[in-house]
Order: sequence, then C-alpha cells, then structure tokens
Amino acid sequence: MLARICQFLIALVFLGLGGWALFFPGHVMDLAFTQAYRNDTYVARFMMACFGAQAVMFGIMALVVRWEARAFAVFAVVLIPFFVFNWYFHYEVPVLTSIGMLDFAGNLIMFVACLIGWRAARKDEKGIGGIVRL
Repeated sequence: MLARICQFLIALVFLGLGGWALFFPGHVMDLAFTQAYRNDTYVARFMMACFGAQAVMFGIMALVVRWEARAFAVFAVVLIPFFVFNWYFHYEVPVLTSIGMLDFAGNLIMFVACLIGWRAARKDEKGIGGIVRL
C-alpha cells in the first residue's frame, strides 16, 4: 500500500506541474524563466504545452500501472541528471527563476518517493513470492 501511495505522489507531481505547462504555458514561461531567456512566441508556448502534455501522459500512466521495486529504483536513478540540470540552469546559466526551481522541488519529492516506494515494494514482493529482484 505504501508503494502505491509513493507512486501516486510521483503521478501528482507530473500531473500538477505538467498540467500547469499544458494549460498555462505562457504563465509557466513568465514565472519560471528569467527575463534574459524568456521567449514569448507561439512556438515557445506550443513547445511548453507539448512538454506539459507528455508530463500529464506519464502522470496518468503512473496512476494506472503498478510499479515493482525495480521501477522505483530505475526511476530514482533516471532522476539524478535532472538535479544536475536544475543546478546548472539556475546557478551556472540563470535560465530558471526561483519559481522555476519548482522543478527541483518536484524532482526531490519524486526521488524521496522512489526511495520509500522501492523499499515498500521490495517488502511487498518479498511477502508475495519470497524472491526479490534488485
């Protein structure tokens, strides 16, 4: 049950931030990007909305499939480069504003949920079949 809650928390991050980008792309760009890197064109808003649509799609999938321990572990590892991305584009090349660092907060929430979910899923899987992978 705890693993499923962690999975729903991950989905919530994707649905929340992705939905914001999908339905309000201009708003996201105004708040999340510094003035020097802001580009308020139709194509920029379109690409932001596409990014949001993909995040919403993944959030929906995270709601309807059941993750095993391996899925939590792999997703945690896959998140690591995004922390580097957030650091680089906030501190080295100031593209992201403090509000843009909501992406970092979402990644951190998902990373912690992955660790907790991995542990809980391992325990669930051990109880069911006795053999745990990863």
